[in-house]
Amino acid sequence: MDFYIITTVVVVLAAVFGYINVRFLKLPTTIGLMLITIVFTLVIFGVSYFDDTLLNAEKYVISQIDFKTLLLDIMLSFLLFAGALHTNFDQLHKQRWPVILFATLGVLTSTFLVGSFFYYAMQLLGQDTAYIYCLLFGALISPTDPIAVLGILKKAKVPAKLEAKIVGESLFNDGVGVVLFLSLYGIAGQGGDTPGVSQVFELFGQEVLGGLALGVGIGLLAYHFMKRIDDYQIEVIITLAVVMSGTVLANLLHLSAPLAMVAAGLVIGHDRVRKNAMSATTEKHVDMFWELLDMLLNTVLFVLIGMELLVLSYQNSYLIAGLLAIPLVLLARYISLFLPIRFFRKRLDFVPNTNLVMTWGGLRGGISIALALGLAETMERELLVFVTYMVVVFSILVQGLSVDALVRRLYKTDQA
Repeated sequence: MDFYIITTVVVVLAAVFGYINVRFLKLPTTIGLMLITIVFTLVIFGVSYFDDTLLNAEKYVISQIDFKTLLLDIMLSFLLFAGALHTNFDQLHKQRWPVILFATLGVLTSTFLVGSFFYYAMQLLGQDTAYIYCLLFGALISPTDPIAVLGILKKAKVPAKLEAKIVGESLFNDGVGVVLFLSLYGIAGQGGDTPGVSQVFELFGQEVLGGLALGVGIGLLAYHFMKRIDDYQIEVIITLAVVMSGTVLANLLHLSAPLAMVAAGLVIGHDRVRKNAMSATTEKHVDMFWELLDMLLNTVLFVLIGMELLVLSYQNSYLIAGLLAIPLVLLARYISLFLPIRFFRKRLDFVPNTNLVMTWGGLRGGISIALALGLAETMERELLVFVTYMVVVFSILVQGLSVDALVRRLYKTDQA
């Protein structure tokens, strides 16, 4: 009963805040919901000085939710499948090499740069934070969040070639980020023996490559069944079964479930598969089902991100560290993208200002918060959770709100 009540409370809040946003604020859904939730929580903090009933109720709700497990083990697979299902595969295929470099070399470089910049910033503040913990922060904050990116880019009119790079990177770089995070977690002394280079590559191969292979296999199997029937209801259920069974299999085999679902979504969403396996009616209903589910989960996710404000421990030094971390993370991303963009710029005819748009449009979201919440108490957890939350909130509210204006100013066009 508790689970049902808590789910009901969160969905009702998402519905009410969504209505307020659509009726009055008219902001992109993800931005509006998180902003309203944060304001709502701050108001409850203020009211608690007179009556703490609402504050205790909200704290109870959020304390019963394992955000890390809910996002990484359940919601992420559905959200990534929905995003990949509607991704322009042809554009993604054309941009595959820069996307691969952005998602691997870019994340590795950004992790090192963020960790190093943050370490020296902490030293200047007189905060004796171990370098390995700063690298952990770099690993969890470097991957761009596919949910946040996909949600915002639906509103911003980014040139198609550039959008493919941003979306493609965000769909794939979380796997690299998680591998780095787990490896650094082990080095920090909390995940068992310190992993060697060979173990890191083995983990990468198993999690990332294995996950992608599983996703392609499940996607092709679904295609095999879907092309032999013409019943939109059953075909919608088949796509749902792909995500649910694929996630369970990936977790049992210790593969990356999110990447498996990205691969499965790209296979099923491919134009050739759609043409051969789906009638016009089926295609319409499959798209509508996943768009609705994507919207529902996104609204719940960003309400929960706003409510996570309740778990933060506040100190003035944490606030200063967070304010310093925001420009450092942006600078590290800009530098980490420089070499891949320079290498492929002429070969793939990159649009001007690619680095600037990818830096400002590379949003952070729930994945970073979930990883930060998974840190051990001995790893400066309270500091890193607070700083991560500040970077994510700035990323979604400030960067997310201004991406569209930046794109319009740089390209001076209203066309996608």
